[in-house]
Amino acid sequence: MRDDITIGLVVPFATDKVPDEGMQMYPDVRFIARGVGVRSLTPEGYDAAVDGILPAAAYLAAKGVAAIMVIGTSLTFYRGPQAHDRLLEQLRARTGLPVSTMSQAIVDGLHDVGAKRVAVATAYTDVVNQRLAELLAASGIDVLALECFDIQEFGGPGRKSEADIIALSGQAVAKAPGADGILISCGGLRTLGVAGPLEERHGLPVVSSTPAAFWAAVRLVGEIGRLSGYGQMLERSTAPVH
Repeated sequence: MRDDITIGLVVPFATDKVPDEGMQMYPDVRFIARGVGVRSLTPEGYDAAVDGILPAAAYLAAKGVAAIMVIGTSLTFYRGPQAHDRLLEQLRARTGLPVSTMSQAIVDGLHDVGAKRVAVATAYTDVVNQRLAELLAASGIDVLALECFDIQEFGGPGRKSEADIIALSGQAVAKAPGADGILISCGGLRTLGVAGPLEERHGLPVVSSTPAAFWAAVRLVGEIGRLSGYGQMLERSTAPVH
């Protein structure tokens, strides 16, 4: 990994905070964050923040970053797959930089590990889960089973433990005997340490929001992003997709 990389992050927080997982995964990369202030894990809570994404990206571009990642899975898919695609187009046009979103990152991760029929665990409520399923379907990925924590409070996912996330994911796998992968969706869930135990237990590759986003972010600038100890997506990473 080069030591001169600076990547901009549009983050869902009210402050300009870099998620801890990113610094843990890639400590040699400099990340600069710009918050947009999601209020809750509901369409209304996302509405308060989504209009801030493009201005935040422009702010980061002016700081001289090499690429931009929009953190927040549901923030970027809640208006549907077509709106997500338009957001990517607008980000590229506004900044002139390589860009991606956490939503695109989980899709890229699932494609990278060859998962097309997935068991899904999320932090969300049903209305948000439905939009996630639409995003995945538009990307050729079938949801065989979905279990959720049914959380609306923005900070709620961060209070779930790794054991909680592993248990919820296991419930989804138990209802999806034909699954070839596990997806854990929500950037607020701390999932960096769960892929290994889940893969060992169920024999299926795991993709989760925050690790996928930082993996995809470094790949935007031509790095492979390979890491050991955090599951197949990171351990077997090869050529960048962008």
